[in-house]
Amino acid sequence: MPTRWYDATVIGIMNLTPNTRQFTLKIEDVDHFSFIPGQFITLDLPVSEKRLDRWRSYSIASSPSDTNTIELCIVRSENGLGTKYLFEACNVGTILKFKGPDGSFILPQELNQELIMLCTGTGIAPFRSMINYIDQNNLNFNKIHLVFGTRYASGLLYSEQWQKLAQKHPNFFFDFALSKEKFQAFHHGYIHDIYQNRYIDVSANRRFYICGWSGMVDQAVENIINMGYNRSQIVFELYG
Repeated sequence: MPTRWYDATVIGIMNLTPNTRQFTLKIEDVDHFSFIPGQFITLDLPVSEKRLDRWRSYSIASSPSDTNTIELCIVRSENGLGTKYLFEACNVGTILKFKGPDGSFILPQELNQELIMLCTGTGIAPFRSMINYIDQNNLNFNKIHLVFGTRYASGLLYSEQWQKLAQKHPNFFFDFALSKEKFQAFHHGYIHDIYQNRYIDVSANRRFYICGWSGMVDQAVENIINMGYNRSQIVFELYG
């Protein structure tokens, strides 16, 4: 089946942190854009003649709805051609070309296992899509523990939303880890400290979802296996 490319109009840009923005896209020529929570799209940005230099993949940060709009959560890369364009040349009204959705980093069909979601930076985007989907559709779930790591408190993403969901759902929990700053009520260090201490007692009814930069993902996979968990209990998506 040939790849379908879409045109999308940027209808909203919101600063989430000093170097992270949420882009809201309206997909043209469709009334409804279908995707599975956790999937990503690939933008074809006008930054190079070479395809590999133009294509950038981003997880969809919004949950599926009966609309033709989606949200992306994008951090600026210091030397990245793609984010340089998105942060400096892209405005409300800009038309972006993309293909997708793609990816198998998705929720299990049954939510009867404990889901431990580990992420750093914009790796939180697919988890936002998944968790909002569960909440908005009133799906029953066993337990969800979101563990999010960043360097400073200024880099926390969607923190108010996680607080509201924790108040609404007694089986949804979240922890923040700050690696470069001490802040009251947040863990000082890396996300690895949190899950290694919390889940030292191995359970077969537990699944780890991991999303972020390759170094963090590789370390988490190694740690979890060394803790005694089976490789089949780990699902991951990595950037870079």
